[in-house]
Amino acid sequence: MKLTQTPVEAINIWQHKVYVKRDDLLHPEFSGNKARKFAYFLNHDFPAVKRLIGYGSPQANSLYSLSALAKIKGWQLDFYVDHLPTYLSQHPCGNYQAALNNGAQIIDLSQCEDRQGRDTDTYIREQILTGSEEQLFVPEGGRCSFAEPGVAQLGQEILAWKREQGLSGLLVFLPSGTGTTALYLQKYFLAHDASVRVNTCAVVGGDAYLRQQFTQLAPDESQHPQIIAMDKRYHFGKLYLAFYQMWHEVSATGIEFELLYDPLGWICLKQQLQQGLDEPVLYLHQGGLLGNQSMLPRYKRKYGEL
Repeated sequence: MKLTQTPVEAINIWQHKVYVKRDDLLHPEFSGNKARKFAYFLNHDFPAVKRLIGYGSPQANSLYSLSALAKIKGWQLDFYVDHLPTYLSQHPCGNYQAALNNGAQIIDLSQCEDRQGRDTDTYIREQILTGSEEQLFVPEGGRCSFAEPGVAQLGQEILAWKREQGLSGLLVFLPSGTGTTALYLQKYFLAHDASVRVNTCAVVGGDAYLRQQFTQLAPDESQHPQIIAMDKRYHFGKLYLAFYQMWHEVSATGIEFELLYDPLGWICLKQQLQQGLDEPVLYLHQGGLLGNQSMLPRYKRKYGEL
């Protein structure tokens, strides 16, 4: 099972060379950042654990990866979702279908009478977690300190590649959901090679939300990556023509990207390049391609073939 040491490829786009760290080539069940975030759980034994508990979107990459982790470890995965769309429950596909195939139990909180208006995280902490060693709780997107060792391994690989290339500096760019990968990468580079810096953009919830996520993991703001503000506000999960067009544009380089985070990531990076960014850039491909099975048909239904 390949969970480390991915190649870096160069693409030419918008009259610029951009390096791409191909974490999409990691094992499909732990594609991209989930392989990094969940490495600690894969590499350590948890003899008392019987039940893995997580939450997020019913099409989240983390749902599939947690289901694979539970299957490998012999655990039961209980994954809580705020709402399960009728269409998806009737036509399972992508991460949702793969997780079901791995034996995941996906619980729709909108159907739980004892929810009492609580958000998913609060419901789990107040209603589900007992403090028993038999339960292992992973917050949404793997946003927890257990993610740091695996992301540090990614940082080691990037620094080794930078030395091989003889680069004096490097900008690592990635789009962020919870910001866990970006934060722990920045923290690693500050400790080991301050000539490497991390820029990111907020795909979920806006810049203020992302800063809040950073602070929960690392209160020291000097350790936080730089958040690049976008000219336009985009709502997470909404189908934008600009996203669809950008996805086609970058996928034409010969590397397939995913449709939920990468379009905004590349729009943001293009904005930076057009504003005069001239240092070497490494774009982190975080995998998640299984999600395209559900996202691409939605785009095609709305905008047709481009």
